[in-house]
Amino acid sequence: MQRRQLFIALATAAGLAFGGATQAQNYKPEYKVSTVVGTAFPWGKGAEIWIDLVRQRTNGRINMKLYPGVSLVQGDQTREFTAIRQGIIDMAIGSTINWSPQVKELNLFSLPFLMPDYRAIDALTQGAVGKDLFGILDKQGVVPLAWGENGFRELTNSKREVRRPDDLKGMKIRVVGSPLFLATFQALGANPTQMSWADAQPAFASGAVDGQENPMSIFTAAKLHTVGQKNVTMWGYVADPLVFVVNREVWNSWTPADREIVRQAAIDAGKQQIAIARKGLDEPGQPLVKEIEGMGVKVTRLSPAERNEFVTATRRVYAQWKGQIGPELVSKAEAAIAARK
Repeated sequence: MQRRQLFIALATAAGLAFGGATQAQNYKPEYKVSTVVGTAFPWGKGAEIWIDLVRQRTNGRINMKLYPGVSLVQGDQTREFTAIRQGIIDMAIGSTINWSPQVKELNLFSLPFLMPDYRAIDALTQGAVGKDLFGILDKQGVVPLAWGENGFRELTNSKREVRRPDDLKGMKIRVVGSPLFLATFQALGANPTQMSWADAQPAFASGAVDGQENPMSIFTAAKLHTVGQKNVTMWGYVADPLVFVVNREVWNSWTPADREIVRQAAIDAGKQQIAIARKGLDEPGQPLVKEIEGMGVKVTRLSPAERNEFVTATRRVYAQWKGQIGPELVSKAEAAIAARK
């Protein structure tokens, strides 16, 4: 009886090993990872960390390659999410802003002045709201694994200091392809212009576009002070969490053990990436802002009363989009932020 049990155990082990080997043979030689920007930026660094961790922890079974500049969809940021669902892209670290046209609930993070600080972002992404959004993404055909962060988006321009909504009147501001961004800047009296990031930088240099809004880590890495962006307003009007995802079919092609490795690697990479994105901004004195001022840039910090003017000017947009995003989800987010530590 013991010999029979030993034989069964050995046969089972051999079968599992053979099955695992067969499945490993079906793995792609390369998995395409999409991001909007490269490794000079915290966003791209997060992808680099994820790729390295997965390669190490799977002993090279899963080989990921970074394709920055959303090059797999000819630079069109708003097509990235659809391309992941279709299998054109295997994996991505994507912007909640860029994916919001396909997943309306991701517009939550773009509601003007919803999140006043980094703790507010954490209250959403690391809590029940974040789980709800992962469930929504999962139903859309991708597998969400972890959160990253592009950061609070600050306003820059080549024309003048901006302290009040009136200062934005008529100013041509580059925005991403989101109706909510267009509505927000129209409410502030600006002239928002939808444009890819690749097209935006030459437009700043030529003066065809006056300004833009992006995290300060993007400002420094892209050297925006060299293309006329000499005025910065620190207003923290929206933040842009990032999401680590895998195409559903790719995910299902891996062994359960490898799936867990990829998930944990994404979580670990996400934590490191968020720390990089906040460096110089989430500590006393904001050394990154001082560095930017050293480049000859005028940095304006709004008083609570000044910031409230922008809040008031965009309340109608906020209320309208709360209805479109889902009042229950937005109210849950508001409550989580109010209860944050």
